[in-house]
Amino acid sequence: MSGGHANHDHHGPGHHHHHGPPAEGDWRWLIGVGLNTGFVLLEGGAGILGHSMALLADAGHNLSDVLALAMAGAAAWLARRPSGPRRTYGFGKATVLAALANAVILVFACGFIAREAIERLGATAAPSSRLMIGVALAGVLVNGLTALLFNRGREHDLNVRSTFLHMAADAAISAGVAVAGGLIILTGRAWIDPVTSLIILAVILFGSWEVLREAFDLALDTAPSAVDMSEVRAFLADCPGVSAVHDLHVWPLSTTETALTAHLVRADGGGDEFLKGVCRELNHRFRIGHATLQVEIESLEGCEELHA
Repeated sequence: MSGGHANHDHHGPGHHHHHGPPAEGDWRWLIGVGLNTGFVLLEGGAGILGHSMALLADAGHNLSDVLALAMAGAAAWLARRPSGPRRTYGFGKATVLAALANAVILVFACGFIAREAIERLGATAAPSSRLMIGVALAGVLVNGLTALLFNRGREHDLNVRSTFLHMAADAAISAGVAVAGGLIILTGRAWIDPVTSLIILAVILFGSWEVLREAFDLALDTAPSAVDMSEVRAFLADCPGVSAVHDLHVWPLSTTETALTAHLVRADGGGDEFLKGVCRELNHRFRIGHATLQVEIESLEGCEELHA
């Protein structure tokens, strides 16, 4: 048996020892926190001056945005900290936990606003519509700009994608509030505001469900949805000389890094060039940047059952 063979090339293209996301983009979190903190103060003050419960409720919701942005930014920063003797994979999982928390916060915030909207369905006094429109348009600008900051990189980073969705959802809420304010001015009907809010919330919850589900799966070390396990197994089985594949495991190190371990049965063992080539292809085809492979001349008896 040729056991314990793994790719440990520190400089080659097949393996990487940095387990966090790229060291870029910290300024996005700082700008996002700054912009939204300023808007919370503006909207809360406008709600008090205009006697608008809708604006005060949305200010509370936007305060949750500040907390979510700060948490996601801290997680991205932690993910770039070096690994240690005990945390051998570093802090990359912090981005997964932040994405999960961000999605949960969004759901609970939607629930809070929905409760406020339902309570206002029977209201007869219309809010200060012009103030609503002005502050809501400011919210569209602030939340829209913040969402654009996180447009780049959201395809491959769930932490960034959940933040983008959160801020885009808030921009949609603000736009809906502005439209509702305009309709209230035209018709004088106060119920337009809460009904518009409920419609927007339904759309937001529908769109955020996928992020919440994916974040929950990643927290449980489920293989990332972008990785097709059957294709990974087929690729490994088709590698030159490989007669069997077992103990195949794929899990997220962070929202951007994926790890793999597997046992390959190969009659003549596996040299460094073979291992480097397999790891290089895993990275290229499946974005699996941390692969550890054990090559066996013959399958270890009972190994598959022990580690299945």
